[in-house]
Formats: sequence, C-alpha cells, structure tokens
Amino acid sequence: MQQPARSPDTFEVIIVGGGMVGACLACLLGEAGIEVALLDARSAPLDTETVGAGKPGLRVSALTPVSQRLLEGIGAWPWMQARRVSPYRFMQVWDGEGSGEVNFSADQARVSVLGHIVENDVILAGLEARLASLPSVHLRFDARVTALEGENDERVVRLAAGERLAAPLVVAADGARSPLRDLAGIGVQSRETGHSALVTTVRTQRLHGAVARQVFLPTGPLAFLPLLIDNAEHHCSIVWSTSPQEAERLAALSPEALGAEMGAALEHRLGEVNVIDRAVTVPLTQRHAECYSMSGLALVGDAAHSIHPLAGQGVNLGLMDAAVLAEELVRAHSRGVPLGDARVLAQYARRRRGDNAAMLALMDAFQRLFGARHPAISLARNLGLSGVDRLVPVKRLLMQQALGHRGRLPVSCR
Repeated sequence: MQQPARSPDTFEVIIVGGGMVGACLACLLGEAGIEVALLDARSAPLDTETVGAGKPGLRVSALTPVSQRLLEGIGAWPWMQARRVSPYRFMQVWDGEGSGEVNFSADQARVSVLGHIVENDVILAGLEARLASLPSVHLRFDARVTALEGENDERVVRLAAGERLAAPLVVAADGARSPLRDLAGIGVQSRETGHSALVTTVRTQRLHGAVARQVFLPTGPLAFLPLLIDNAEHHCSIVWSTSPQEAERLAALSPEALGAEMGAALEHRLGEVNVIDRAVTVPLTQRHAECYSMSGLALVGDAAHSIHPLAGQGVNLGLMDAAVLAEELVRAHSRGVPLGDARVLAQYARRRRGDNAAMLALMDAFQRLFGARHPAISLARNLGLSGVDRLVPVKRLLMQQALGHRGRLPVSCR
C-alpha cells in the first residue's frame, strides 16, 4: 500500500540559492524575525578560517558605498573588513586607440572612497557568519530543487533528496541560468555580448595607488582592479573582456607571456605585470527576465538580470534587489499581508525593473560604442571622454550613479 505524501515543512519564505544575494536577503528577513529556509546546492558553508587569507580569490566584486552601507547595516561588513577589503579612491578610464581619458576621484565625489574591491568568498563568508546568529533563518546545504508546485496559498518546492518545503513565497536567487525561473515558466530575453571574460590575479611592479583602471582596447575592455594584500598595493584582480577566441588564446599563454601582454595593453602604467594565479574564461551573456514576480514567486539578482561586467555593477544591482524586496516583505509582514501576495511582489518589481533595465541598456550602449571601429566614432569617443574629464558637474553626476545613488533607495541602504 502506497504511503501518503509527508506534509511539507513550512516557512514564511523559501530562498533558493545561497550566494551573495540570497544570503543578503535571508539576513534582512531574519533580522525581522521572518522564518526563512535558505537552500543551497553547495555541500557546506565556506571555511571562515581560510577565506580572506593567502592568495586572493579569482572572483571579486566592486562594491559601491551604497552596498557597503547595506552590508554594514546587517552586520556583515565588520567581519569582511577584518578579513580583506580593498578600497579604491580613484578611477582611470581611457581609450587604448586614442587620447581620450577620464579620471574620477573620491574627493570630487565628496566621499571617502569610490568603492571597495572584495573577493566574492569574503562577502559570502561575512554573510554566512551573520546568518549563523539569526535563529529564524534555516540554512540547508546539498539542497537541490527538482520541482515547484502550488498548493492553495502556498508554494511547495521538492528537493532531490525527497523533502518537500512549503511557504507563501519562494524567491529565486539561483543564478543567471536559474532552474527555479525555468520551473516557474518565466521567460528570459538573452543577448550574446560576443565577449568572454578572462579572469586572473596579478602582481604589479608599481603600486596601484588605490586606482581602478580600465582601458578600452579594440578587442574589448581590460580592467585592473586594485587589491590590498597584506597592506601592500601591488596586486590587482584582472577582468579582460574580449572575443571568445582571443580569451582562449590568452588563457593558453604561459604566465610570463600573459603578463607581458597585459602590461603592454595597460601601456605599462603599472610596470611589469606578473600573473600569480590560473587564468579562467567566463562566457558573457546579458539576460533579463520577462517578469520579476508572480503570485508566490519573486526573482532577485542574476536570476532576474545578468549584466556585462563593464561597470562592475552586477552584484550591486542584486544586493539592491534584495534590499528592496526585503523592505516590501517586512512592511507587508507588519501589516499581516500574505508575503506571497501578487500586489506586494509587483511593488518590488516596479521599484527594481526600471533601474536594472536602464543599467543593462547603458552597458549595451557602452559596449557597442567602444567596440565600434569606424574612425568617426573613435574620434567622437575620444572627444567625449576628454570632454567629460573637463566638466566637473557632469563627472559628479556620473560618479553619483557609479556610487549607487540611483532612484529611491531602501531604508537599509541610506
């Protein structure tokens, strides 16, 4: 005789995906006492004893001051700062084919720093340390979702191990190729950028001086992101966006040959460049979900949008998604409104979709502009960069955007 299905474990919110955005959302909801199940496919949490020590991790994020305030507010930033965060106070952007250049400084923006370069593992470990102190958050590893079902006013997720979990709201924070988004039947608009990112870490002969540098080359932008390792300014994280064929060619070079090409591409501004880690390539596809929410379901982070790394805004957009969604959910919770209510989730979508769409469009335009080979466009590009560099009010406006000061910020980010 077949046994009846076991009743699902119930929560107020189920978050699928325990990366930086999902963990941030869980922290914000957990601080409000909301019962959360945070499901992650990884086998275990990060080792807090080794994260942020020794050689820097390959994957880093450029956190804006707005994102820093969010992480400070939920108590993750002090842990991160005690491990390793790398402030930058200046930015240099120039055209490798001409003379156009624009420089930004924290002083011009009237802030102490323009942002911080932080290893992704350091961000996530700081969030996991905070989650461990929140009794209403239940973090489950080895949790792979295989099905999404609807039961009355609840959503039910089925795990590969056979467990069933239920909640009025399920949040997809499971990445750009979100399985949960597919299970929900939400379409996505994709555009191949024609680029892959080559990622590695280097040590430079000259001090980077807390300057984030980006040069636009004929094949794509090359970024040297400054890292502060053992209080020394000799390390940079590299993101070189170029054609897939060129990325594979570069990745196959010896460390010495790759370092020489990077140094030349940067016009030797940091002297000799030594590659100290493996070089990996990551295909770059820009995606935007056709909708961010429906009754009982919401998308955040890369599950909702993935962006070209040109401006380093990807994780900041995702953290802002988490902050806005949490604000709407905590407000609804205090009023006794069901957390899966379509109207609550639609308000979140309205607040976030426009900003994300604008940033996606801006990155698309930048990539096309700097990828154009026509001499007239190249001349206009150089004149534009040089013109911006001379117009302080315009530079301040651009810096405010880069600092994350766009639209109505949630209270947790002010």
